[in-house]
Amino acid sequence: MSRPAPALILLRHGETAPNRDGLLLGRADPPLTGLGRGQARAAAAAIAELRPALVVSSPLGRARETAGLVGEACGLPVEIDDRLAEISYGEWEGRPLAGMSADVSGRWRADPSFAPPGGESLRGLRERVTACVEDLVGRDAGGPVVAVSHVSPIKAAVAWALGAGDEVAWRMFLGLASITRVEVRFGTPCLVSYNATAHLAALDPPS
Repeated sequence: MSRPAPALILLRHGETAPNRDGLLLGRADPPLTGLGRGQARAAAAAIAELRPALVVSSPLGRARETAGLVGEACGLPVEIDDRLAEISYGEWEGRPLAGMSADVSGRWRADPSFAPPGGESLRGLRERVTACVEDLVGRDAGGPVVAVSHVSPIKAAVAWALGAGDEVAWRMFLGLASITRVEVRFGTPCLVSYNATAHLAALDPPS
């Protein structure tokens, strides 16, 4: 019997107050909101059906809280990997993204080596995330590996899977508590699904 393709399940953490308020959230460490905990529980239940063998988390509290619920649902401990941490926004931490000037925003989008003052570039993020996901899919975990992380690292992982440039991150939307899946087939990463959120439907406010 052939071995299954190495599989990576990428889960974004649940909602925090800065997420709700449209603020840049990098290395600051607010907890999940009540809605965020509900999102994390729903995602955990969905992931448990995929029978993962390993759960790995960013060191930041919002990801660790989300990962803890996944671990409980799957009966697995949670490992921490610093390479899954959110991008650092440096001096821009906590600012509204919508209030950024067009000149600065345009430069940030056009140049993957650009970094906020005291922060991290998309290129630097891609390097550490690529090293992380290649390590994870290379492990003989015996089943899918869940990586609980943040919007920018997950986009970087998808760019790795697609063989796309760092700037593709600006062309992707990734929702809170969404699930993205990657498999490695014949040595090549393949995007299986992106930004899946059906498990959150019961949490949506009535229209």
